[in-house]
Amino acid sequence: MTLIGLAAIIFGGNLVVNSSTEIAYALGMSETLVGLTIVAIGTSLPELVTSITAAIKKQTEIALGNIVGSNIFNILFVLGASAIIVPLQIDPKIFIDVLLMIILTVVLLVFSRSHFKIGKNEGIFLVIAYVIYLFYIIARN
Repeated sequence: MTLIGLAAIIFGGNLVVNSSTEIAYALGMSETLVGLTIVAIGTSLPELVTSITAAIKKQTEIALGNIVGSNIFNILFVLGASAIIVPLQIDPKIFIDVLLMIILTVVLLVFSRSHFKIGKNEGIFLVIAYVIYLFYIIARN
């Protein structure tokens, strides 16, 4: 089962990369934009479902740990492993995205330290920040 799962992940990964590249070219979008929108949302849906399920079941540590752990894993391990295999070209526009990510991470830290919970108002703020960010990267394209 593990080998079948690994083969499915490899096949699915190739399918996502090839399809998103085709979408980018067909719609006249940059590959960066497709990666920051379609691919990012598509690969984060399992985390969203897991976190919402955990939050509904009052397992907030799992919900927050899932999100923070996933981001740490993606930034350090996935990006690092990818760069070991093939050096990655960095689009200068991505520096603004990284700066925004750092700022919003600090905001999340402040939210999590105030009353030691992230409430509805903070959640609304984070969702609105993401929607504004999506509009920004689409307009930037």
